[in-house]
Amino acid sequence: QVQLVESGGGLVQPGGSLRLSCTAPGSIFSINAMGWYRQAPGKERELVATISRGGSTNYADSVKGRFTISRDNAKNTVYLQMNSLKPEDTAVYYCNADLRKWSQTTFYNYWGQGTQVTVSS
Repeated sequence: QVQLVESGGGLVQPGGSLRLSCTAPGSIFSINAMGWYRQAPGKERELVATISRGGSTNYADSVKGRFTISRDNAKNTVYLQMNSLKPEDTAVYYCNADLRKWSQTTFYNYWGQGTQVTVSS
């Protein structure tokens, strides 16, 4: 079972920055869209940003101008650079990807285990 592996979460002060990374390990044939979602306590999971294989991006209005999503196709990795962080950005951040393993004949959707981001003074 493919499990996306996330890293980079932590505690940061308001106005600070963090960079999240997410890698799809193992024998990956191809990855289409990749993205980041987040879920705050008591709230539903929401889209943060997505990026196509070709690099087209989409952002939630709440993070536009502060967050940047990027990917390295050679490393099967997606990044989320988060700047000017606010307390309301506090959430568990989840990586998501549509990918196909060499042993598969179609693409499936996968999630990471989540990484905690806490913005507090």
